[in-house]
Amino acid sequence: MRIGRSHRSVHQVRALHVGFVGRPLTAFSYRPMNFLVTLGQPIQDRRARRHEETKAAIVDAAWEVAREKGVAGLSLSDVATRVGMRVPSLYSYFASKNAIYDAMFAQGNDEFIKFIKDRQASLPKNPRERLRGAFHIYFDFCTQDPVRYQLLFQRTIPDFEPSEASYAKAIEVLRLFREDLASIGLAGDQQDEDLLTALSSGLVDQQVANDPGGDRWARLVDTVADMAYDHVMKKKRRRGRHAT
Repeated sequence: MRIGRSHRSVHQVRALHVGFVGRPLTAFSYRPMNFLVTLGQPIQDRRARRHEETKAAIVDAAWEVAREKGVAGLSLSDVATRVGMRVPSLYSYFASKNAIYDAMFAQGNDEFIKFIKDRQASLPKNPRERLRGAFHIYFDFCTQDPVRYQLLFQRTIPDFEPSEASYAKAIEVLRLFREDLASIGLAGDQQDEDLLTALSSGLVDQQVANDPGGDRWARLVDTVADMAYDHVMKKKRRRGRHAT
């Protein structure tokens, strides 16, 4: 996973307040701030909501383009066309194409966090079976949307680094898996973690590259999880003997 930095400008918004119902739309001083309200809803709130809705539509359009042309094939002109804008108008919502990638990265990790929590709630308590379940969680999420998998877990976009806020969501994904492994006594060293991620990612890479939509490597998930479990437990027992 990758650590990036992003500095977002903070826009200070002047608040306005309206007169009483029935009076013409006016602005007048109220306490130290000015407000403007029409039909009981602050103008600025409505604008902010529309702004966020448009940003969400742009991100949705970006996913559509990426799934058709590949995540590296995303172009601002294609995105703009899908939301009925010209390319320069996109910059009112995102500073660059990488900023759109960053929003997609954050959204993808939010989806993964929800997916993990939903699936973990029904995992068996038995350590071996629970590790199998963890492998299936990762495999199923990644293979159901290969484009999302590429953006979240591969360096498909050479000059893209997620912002600190977006990358924090990826760290939360890792934390959820670590805590679950610890709950069944499988919290090992960094080498154990590297082994688990290499095995689980290897299954996904093979499935996505060689049998998209099929189950050739899906059938191996339990076998590989068992191999990993046996290896980690063997190391754990060996460390226990050395400690005594």
